[in-house]
Amino acid sequence: MPTKRIYIYGVMPNFYSPDMFRTFEDSGIYAIPFQNISAVVSDNDDEEIDYANREELGMLLVHHQETIESLQSKGFNMFIPMKLGTIVGTKDDVVKLLAKGYDLIFETLKKVEFLTEIDIAVTWANFGAVIQEVAGHPEIVALKEEILKKSDSLSQLDQVKVGMLIKEKLTEKNKQVELRILDALSSVSIDIKTHEVMNDQMVTNSAFLLNKNNKEKFESKIDKLDAEFEDALSFKLVGPLPCYSFYTLEVKALDLSLVEQAKNDLGLSDETSEMEIKKAYLTKAKLFHPDTIQQNGNQESFNRINKAYHTLLEYTMAAKQSSKDEQISLAKENMAKNMILVKLKD
Repeated sequence: MPTKRIYIYGVMPNFYSPDMFRTFEDSGIYAIPFQNISAVVSDNDDEEIDYANREELGMLLVHHQETIESLQSKGFNMFIPMKLGTIVGTKDDVVKLLAKGYDLIFETLKKVEFLTEIDIAVTWANFGAVIQEVAGHPEIVALKEEILKKSDSLSQLDQVKVGMLIKEKLTEKNKQVELRILDALSSVSIDIKTHEVMNDQMVTNSAFLLNKNNKEKFESKIDKLDAEFEDALSFKLVGPLPCYSFYTLEVKALDLSLVEQAKNDLGLSDETSEMEIKKAYLTKAKLFHPDTIQQNGNQESFNRINKAYHTLLEYTMAAKQSSKDEQISLAKENMAKNMILVKLKD
C-alpha cells in the first residue's frame, strides 16, 4: 500500500470568508492554517511523483497549475505557488514549513496582492517567408557565390555551412525582434523573465509581471506591436496568471556535510555571524583570487572558497528562519536543526 503524504500547491492568506473556503468541498484539496496564512494541499500517493516519467510529470504540471488557477478564478487572488512536486509527510510537517518560512511568505503575499503574470509566446506567422528573407542576407548570398565558383552544385558539407549561417542570421533576427517586443512592453511591466524558446519559429517565450491595473495597457501595447509588424508575428497570450515565474516558493533540503565542509574551508568557529562569515570569505578569497595576487592565484581553491561562502549564506538564511538570534551556530548538533530552507525559487 502506498503511503499517503501531503502535496502542497501553494500558500495564501486565510482571511477569505468561510463560504469561499467551502468551495474546496469535494475538490480533493483543503487548507492547513498557521496563524494568518494557509497552505493549500491534497493527499498524495508516494509513487505518483517519485517514479513519474517525463509525460507523467507534464500531466502533473498541468494539474498543478489548473488547481492553482481554479483557486484564482474563485477569488483567491493572493496566492504564492509552491514548486511542482513539493510533498511532505504529515500535516505537522506542513505547519512547520509555514512557521519556518512565515516572514518570507507574509512579505511575499503583500507584494503579490496587486500583481499578476501574463505569459507571451511569439512566433512567425509565415515562417517559410522569413527563411526565404534570411536566405537573401548578403553574407549568405556571398557564401553561396563563393562555393559555386568552385563547383556547379553545393556538396553536403557546403549545404551544412550554408544552413548553419542561415540559422545564425535567423537567430540574430529573432533576437532583434525579441528585444523590440521586450522594450515596447517594459514600460507597462514591473519585471520580465525570458524562457527558452521551443524552436526557431518562436521569437520569444516570456513572462511579464504586471500591476493588475495595467492589464489593458499591456494588451494595447500588444495590439500596437501586431500592427507595427504588419501581422508577420503571432502573439499568444496566457493569463492573467499567479506569479509563477517571479514568486514561487521552494523548500530546499541543505546538505549537512557540505555545510560542515564550508565551515572548515572558511576556518569558522562553532559560533559565528553573517559579518564574520563574510569577513572570513573575503580574507580567504584574497589569498586565492587569480586576478588580484598572481603568484598565489589558484582557481580551484578560489572556487572552493566561493562555493563555501554561498553554502553558508543559504545555511544562514535557514538558521534565521528558525531563530532571530544574531549569532549563527555551526555546532553540528545545532546545524542538523537548520537543514531546511524555505525560499523563493531562483
